[in-house]
Amino acid sequence: MSRGFIKEGDQEEIPRVPMRAYLPEGVPNYVTKEGLEALKEELKDLEAERVKAGDNYIMVNFIDALIKLLVDRINSAVEVDLSKSNKETVSFGAWVRYNGRVVRIVGVDEADVNKGLISFISPIAKLLIGKKVGDIIELKGSEKITVEEVSFEPMELTQIINDKPTRTSTPTEKRPRRIIEEQPELTAQAQPIEEHVAVASPPKAEGPLQFVPEVNATEFLPIVNERGNIVGRAMYVELHNGNKMLHPVAHLHVMNGGGETTRRYWWHVAFGDTPEKTLKRKMVETLGLSGANPKLKRQYILETKNEKELVYVFTVVSEEDLPLSPEEKEYVNLFEKD
Repeated sequence: MSRGFIKEGDQEEIPRVPMRAYLPEGVPNYVTKEGLEALKEELKDLEAERVKAGDNYIMVNFIDALIKLLVDRINSAVEVDLSKSNKETVSFGAWVRYNGRVVRIVGVDEADVNKGLISFISPIAKLLIGKKVGDIIELKGSEKITVEEVSFEPMELTQIINDKPTRTSTPTEKRPRRIIEEQPELTAQAQPIEEHVAVASPPKAEGPLQFVPEVNATEFLPIVNERGNIVGRAMYVELHNGNKMLHPVAHLHVMNGGGETTRRYWWHVAFGDTPEKTLKRKMVETLGLSGANPKLKRQYILETKNEKELVYVFTVVSEEDLPLSPEEKEYVNLFEKD
């Protein structure tokens, strides 16, 4: 529940009042005990900021608007009594371990995917709620989510810092159950983001090398606006579940000396990367193509029934024997507007 203010003395323009976290109309504003306390602490901070603003009417009006939105959210809060929850079933407020990571399902204002806190209205939470240990959730393709543990006592959350996970303990006198760090060997699609594995790496099997598009349901990817500026982040599964949250991808057309396209590849842009940075890294990791200088041809928004992408189209000239790109119609159609 962080807040941002304009710099002191910077009054050239009226600051834009950010909206609270999205909550669909008619959906109860469920909160945990900790979440409600955090909202009240945020109100105290805002009231203190208002006093400091003094006669700066721009800042006073700005803070008053923030306070109004926050008070509305506090007044509508429905604190959930976790003592009445079914301890064997995933529900609001639960800590859930699945596919080796731990998240907690919380209110919309409490959510912070970097810290392992996910909103109860998020797609991944909706998939988990109602499930029990051992349940397997089938996703698109061969992806699966396996519920490994459910708890209403604090567990170590999977925290993402600079795209590298760590474990962070929630304050409690009782030591949280330790997360087993050693995981069984996973398939390419099931690799967690922390491994940062190039799942499209050319296989070592005999015959022509084949390019395999990356699919990782639990990877965190950036959410951007139409100008390409990062405005948030979400899991792969959330971005490809019909929510139409705009996220960037890089398309690469490999051309021969005669100007003919010989290969076509694509990758999701990693959180914190520019499209060009992700592209150059993937060219080395998955194609073995180093030292090449791809050129940006254009960018556009591609919308399908399941997702919405900001596509950056690059071209590069190479005569090297690169992995073959898929010829399936669904794959080829991805590039038809390039």
